[in-house]
Amino acid sequence: MDPRVLQLFLTLADEQHYGRAAKRSHIAQPALSQHIIQLEAELGVRLFDRSTRRVVITEAGTRFAEHARRIIDSLKHAKADMRAFASGYTGRVSVGFVGTATYDVLPLLAHRVREQLPDIDLELRGELLTPQLLDGLSAGVYDLVLVRPRVSDHHLGDRSPGSDEDQELVFERLRTERLMAVLPVSSPMAERNVVDLSDLAAEPFVTHPSKARSTMHRRVIDACASAGFTPHTIEVSETATLVVSVAAGLGVALAPEPVRHLGLDGVVYKPLATTETVELSLARRKNDMAPAVSAVAALVRSVVRTEPPEDQVLT
Repeated sequence: MDPRVLQLFLTLADEQHYGRAAKRSHIAQPALSQHIIQLEAELGVRLFDRSTRRVVITEAGTRFAEHARRIIDSLKHAKADMRAFASGYTGRVSVGFVGTATYDVLPLLAHRVREQLPDIDLELRGELLTPQLLDGLSAGVYDLVLVRPRVSDHHLGDRSPGSDEDQELVFERLRTERLMAVLPVSSPMAERNVVDLSDLAAEPFVTHPSKARSTMHRRVIDACASAGFTPHTIEVSETATLVVSVAAGLGVALAPEPVRHLGLDGVVYKPLATTETVELSLARRKNDMAPAVSAVAALVRSVVRTEPPEDQVLT
């Protein structure tokens, strides 16, 4: 059933005059009449009673007009929705965040999407580890993830080549973050302006879990090794728990600078005497070109306030 014919029918139903309806529809009157006759034949009902001077819509015509209006309105809505989808202004986007990115990037992104992309259904998950996020990205659980790829080998987890999980991911470096010493307020070093990492050698270190393939756990161990010691570790699952554990006096920790945004009492954050850093990257599936995903990715970059370098494709 041609939507254009439905619109002609509705115009005739409104005008109840072939001449006026034809003029309004920019069509010849005989052509309009032929379209209506064909529509009646297709439906098997008479839509109008005709005389030489007037056209009166029938009961069947009135009933069909309700259907026709709904069809036309639905098509208009579908076209508008597809235009919005193609522009990236609508759709569902799921974003996962590693540790400290939960505290500064997540709330800013949520606010920016609500302001600029209000028709996007945004799903946010924070306080996750990089391997969890990359596994979820490959599995389609997330569309975008903010992670800390390993500097040495960009390890993607325990995936065997050729497995269903082994698909290309694209990483964009967003920023470099300094590691800070997280100390309980009762620590003798809490009053220092700068902390030498070697001075913490005797302290227990609260870290992310090693068995979960945490990027931060490996980074902390490497930083301590560079300072000449191997730390005794207490492993916790989340960054917030890590900071709470330090506040409780269970040990000290190293965490990226945005951890300050967590705003927990009982701890102080001190820069290290030597610069130790970690990368924050945005990862997506290489072939995911959904407009909504691209639109949200652009806002992530805007929130972090850096221009992305060339993509690093990991296979």
